[in-house]
Amino acid sequence: MKERNLLFGLFLLITLSISGQTSRKFTLNITPDGASTLTCFLPDRPTGRAIVDCPGGGYVWLSMGKEGYDWADYFNQKGISYFVLKYRLPKGNHQLPVSDAENAIRLVRDSASQWKINPYDVGIMGFSAGGHLASTVSTHADYNARPDFSLLFYPVITMGNGTHEGSRINFLGTSPDAQSINAFSNEKQIRAHLTPPAVIFLANDDNVVPPIENGVAYYTAMRKAGNDCSLYIYPTGGHGFGFNTHFTYHEQLLNDLSEWLTTHPSPLLNAVRIACIGNSITDGAGIDMNSEKGYPACLQKDLGTGYLVNNFGVSGRTMLNKGDYPYMKELAWKDAMAFKPNIVIIKLGTNDSKPQNWRYKQDFRQDMQQMIDSLKSLPSHPKIYLATPIPALKKSWDINDSIITKGIIPVILKVARKNRCKVLDLHTSFSPYINLLQQDGIHPTAMGAAKLAEIIATEIKK
Repeated sequence: MKERNLLFGLFLLITLSISGQTSRKFTLNITPDGASTLTCFLPDRPTGRAIVDCPGGGYVWLSMGKEGYDWADYFNQKGISYFVLKYRLPKGNHQLPVSDAENAIRLVRDSASQWKINPYDVGIMGFSAGGHLASTVSTHADYNARPDFSLLFYPVITMGNGTHEGSRINFLGTSPDAQSINAFSNEKQIRAHLTPPAVIFLANDDNVVPPIENGVAYYTAMRKAGNDCSLYIYPTGGHGFGFNTHFTYHEQLLNDLSEWLTTHPSPLLNAVRIACIGNSITDGAGIDMNSEKGYPACLQKDLGTGYLVNNFGVSGRTMLNKGDYPYMKELAWKDAMAFKPNIVIIKLGTNDSKPQNWRYKQDFRQDMQQMIDSLKSLPSHPKIYLATPIPALKKSWDINDSIITKGIIPVILKVARKNRCKVLDLHTSFSPYINLLQQDGIHPTAMGAAKLAEIIATEIKK
């Protein structure tokens, strides 16, 4: 009997030593007066991943238990640093909770080295109205306050038809204008590549926050944008199940969440950061789920975990600042700079060949130099690769391959020599694979994007 107890004790000791637990718990003020606080649960075996939690409560109170503190052990046992935000209730002033959530993300990133956190692996979690707050930060915040992933539980998403009326009144006031309703209907604010990956958990019989107009609508918008998003809908559970162990699907919920976290691995802390800057070819236009099949995503797979590749492509954009859609006026450009890349791949010029843009050809060189100078000023001092446009087989959208070869590429080569930038001659190296272009003769297919990534990865590995 003693031997059995001894073996059980030994098994328990081994189990506890393998699974993590909370090593430190403390609370910090987000606002000087303590109206908003962040309760921190740091694991004894940190993986570098962190999550900031926004409890729900209709923007009128906060469910700090089952939608807050009760999750700490679950995450800490996985080595995930966990932070519960007590945000200020808006009472019609939506800036109060939004600024609290953004400041919480900034605080976690600013304390990353002290708390053993990877600043490129900080997520946000939200329940009900807290899910609206989490999705607001995910779609509206500047890069340094925008999370790297979102966990949304029965979230309020829309402020329009199908909203939770109490949340809308408390967040926007009793008579919000159409512009405010649209701005904070977050299913309308999804941005390709820039809105972080998300996973959504709903109950089919939720009669408080309608699933179709809210969680399903967010998933649909993410899917249409080609962004990474997963959706789990349980048959029953109503609204507000949180960490309630009596929820019929509680264990399945934890398993589903664990699996999602596992299949979205953390980037290495010292991964080489690569920013892919470009137009629709970088964006992945015409490729379904381009967040997984566009050339930057394929480049990530080719290079492996030692690299962190982000897609900052925007369709239709030009290098020319006087072009119809200048890249350097886009949020993606601002985000690419804030990413502090170690390597930058600039693939612009295709749209500059259009007649309405190339009439400003005398500015092309100086505008490219402006982009390079801005990148050189970054503290990360990135290595810059200038990519020539791939061949344009057709004059779709008035894109002109003759102008690309005789006008644009020579300028790219001159600027590269002047700045000692690496050149990716994609116009030449992709020529044998023009059969991998879409019918428009401009954009690569998914197979073409994979080949493009392979060509670029080979050069980077050199």
